Amino acid sequence: MPQSGVLVDFFKPSRWALEREETTFANNGWSNKDMDPVPLRLRTWTTWNYISYWISDATNLAVWELASSMLAIGLSWRQALPCIAVAYAIISVVMVLTGTIGARLHVAFPVLNRSSFGFWFSYFTVFSRVLLSMFWFGIQTYNGSQCVYQMIKAIWPSIARMPNQLPVSANITSSGFLCYFLYWLIQFPFLFVTPHKIRWLFFAKGVLTPIAWLAMIIWAFVKVPASQGLFSQHAAIEGSNFSWAWLSAMNSALGIYASLSVNIPDFTRYAKNERAQYVQPFIIPIAFTLCSFVGIAVTSAGIQLYGEVLWNPLLLIDRWDNRAAAFFASFVFALTTIGTNISANSLGAGNDMTALCPKYINIRRGQILCAIIGGWALCPWEILANATGFLSFMDGYTIFLGPFAGIMVTDFYLVHKGCVDVPAMYDPSGRYRYTGGFNWRAVLAMIVTVAPTLPGLINAINPAIKIGYATHLFDIAWMYGFFVASLVYYVASYLFPAHDTFVDGLISADHVLPIDKQYDEDRKSPIETVQSGTEGRG
Repeated sequence: MPQSGVLVDFFKPSRWALEREETTFANNGWSNKDMDPVPLRLRTWTTWNYISYWISDATNLAVWELASSMLAIGLSWRQALPCIAVAYAIISVVMVLTGTIGARLHVAFPVLNRSSFGFWFSYFTVFSRVLLSMFWFGIQTYNGSQCVYQMIKAIWPSIARMPNQLPVSANITSSGFLCYFLYWLIQFPFLFVTPHKIRWLFFAKGVLTPIAWLAMIIWAFVKVPASQGLFSQHAAIEGSNFSWAWLSAMNSALGIYASLSVNIPDFTRYAKNERAQYVQPFIIPIAFTLCSFVGIAVTSAGIQLYGEVLWNPLLLIDRWDNRAAAFFASFVFALTTIGTNISANSLGAGNDMTALCPKYINIRRGQILCAIIGGWALCPWEILANATGFLSFMDGYTIFLGPFAGIMVTDFYLVHKGCVDVPAMYDPSGRYRYTGGFNWRAVLAMIVTVAPTLPGLINAINPAIKIGYATHLFDIAWMYGFFVASLVYYVASYLFPAHDTFVDGLISADHVLPIDKQYDEDRKSPIETVQSGTEGRG
């Protein structure tokens, strides 16, 4: 074949179509193997896996920076810690509620939310999260590159004097670009680890990172005794300013894991059983509050030692003379950032893109696309250098994530009481079509909750636009969105029930088809078996 013919063939859509696999729902055109309910043999996550997962996630840069930044806005450590504890206690309850749905149904977020949002409206939530995941993948990769810089600097200090061959308009230096490329390259192979095996990465993180954080807090108390640093600090704000600052800080803490509280079913669907992930409301508040205390204590020591609030631990590490300690601490933060980027961003994007285009994209391909688009096409160093308003918008996206979680939880537990039809979630003409593929009750709940918080989001993007006291609603956007959306959705569903969506009991993939059996004795296609198994059941 001529070379031009090979090139044309390479770009043909059929060349990239996934093989039609003999799985439960893949042959109906709306799924593939990665979107199907997880078979019994791949349900491998135990309670200890979820404990190590959350311990490893609690020790990431964002948690440290959030806790430290609370000191910068004027809160004392005595006020910041209860704020953090309350926030993570709330999000942990939501986490186990949405996580139980995944563990019970064994399906990912993009599939299960069709039962509450409607088959087609669910794509709004999925597409929204794809964009969010890709942007944050790039930003987290840039954060990881700073860890690599500190690691190289600890071995070869001369990198700090490396000549910059890039123009100022590039918004990144030659050394910075080198470290970014190295970190992206180091991170890339982890994208090929399947979701049911990635738990071992979290186990390694859960062992190494607490050691590093413990060493850093010991260093802080040795350098600056608590009586002179941490315990001597007092709040710099009071009255109503303190109250709103406290609530805003709590909303920020909720916002860090607002996205994961929605897509945690992407992980809990691999649980051995529902009980395996029940540990989340216990481990999350404890682990995150303790890690936040470390961040606050070390930052307080930094204030006494260096005379400024170094809320980013890498800025603190940059001041250290002990190169071995700097390398180890930076290595741990780099490892932590990889795990967070995979769990919160690339895997989420992979699952979501699989739902958007199941004929051509599986989880692995989705993760690779996320790494290329989020890591390179979006140029995160440009975003961080020029777009303060854009980052405010990305942070403010919690105005959507709160309602997403509220609607999912309310629909499954209060409206349908756990009785849903999993096979119907793969059928665009099935019982979850609602009205033209849109559940108007979910649309109504989104409008009622998102619209009032939009002025606050606009003000966050452009502070020059004054909106008065309306900004306070934005300060509690996640809490407002979750609880108000839940109430509106429940009332609308109670007054105007969608009768066609109700079934007498849970219809799971396990009920309608043996989970590891591809075809029945009569060689019927899987979708035919599913349909025959659901007749007369709702």
